Parts: sequence; structure tokens; C-alpha cells
Amino acid sequence: MPELSQETEHRGALLPFGPAEVTGPSMVPTLHHADRLLVQYGARIRPGDVVVLRHPFQQDLLVVKRAVERREGGWWVLGDNTYAGGDSTDYGVVPVELVLGKVRLRYRPRRPDQRSPFAVARWALSCARPVFSDRSASRRLRAR
Repeated sequence: MPELSQETEHRGALLPFGPAEVTGPSMVPTLHHADRLLVQYGARIRPGDVVVLRHPFQQDLLVVKRAVERREGGWWVLGDNTYAGGDSTDYGVVPVELVLGKVRLRYRPRRPDQRSPFAVARWALSCARPVFSDRSASRRLRAR
């Protein structure tokens, strides 16, 4: 159930934006393993936003999930991949103080097999995309 690499944690409060790297399948099709994210730390969270948070039981582990709704005691968060698990259905409501920021942009690195000029051009046109609150919009704009 790992979601973000450990070195992606926001260090200090000098800049409101920071990088993150996705590991694991829980946000497929919106986010894929090895995607890079631009996270706005301290952003106002609304239902539907993709967020970075500390795992409620392992606070040294950062995860990325979709904030579904605000409930008493915090946020109910779910992964876009219903078969992956590791969300509020397993650990309940996430306290507000554990929600660190909102994902603004997804960057998908080029794969080693993308060598032809056509493949590189196709990758260049789709490698960086905004991450929307509406799951269907993010799905329409995902890189193929």
C-alpha cells in the first residue's frame, strides 16, 4: 500500500509547493506508479481533490488519495482504484492535521521504450497534466 517515496515529504515551510513521487497502484487511472507530482502544501481541500496525507497509523508514510467528503473528525479519503485498498475503508476518517496538501500537477516520465520520434512527440504532448477534482476529467486527460 505504499503511495509516495519517503524523500518527497515537504521540508520546511519556505515554499508552498513541493515534489512527490507516486509508488503503488491505488490511484490508477488518475495516477500511475512513478508519476511525479507537484503538491501545494497547506492548500484548501475540497471534496474531490487529490491530496497528500500522512498515514493515520504510520505517520512516517505519506500517501496520495482523493478526498471524498468532510466528516466529523476529518476527511474520508479513497483511492481511484477500488481494488487496491489502503484508504478510509481500512483506517477510517483521516484527521485534518494529517492532510498535508493538494496535488496540482502530474508529470509522467518518459519510458525507455519511447524512442521513436512519434513516441517522443506523443509523450511530450501528454507528460504534464493538471490533476482535477473531477475524477472523469483527470481520466480523460491521462497519458496513454
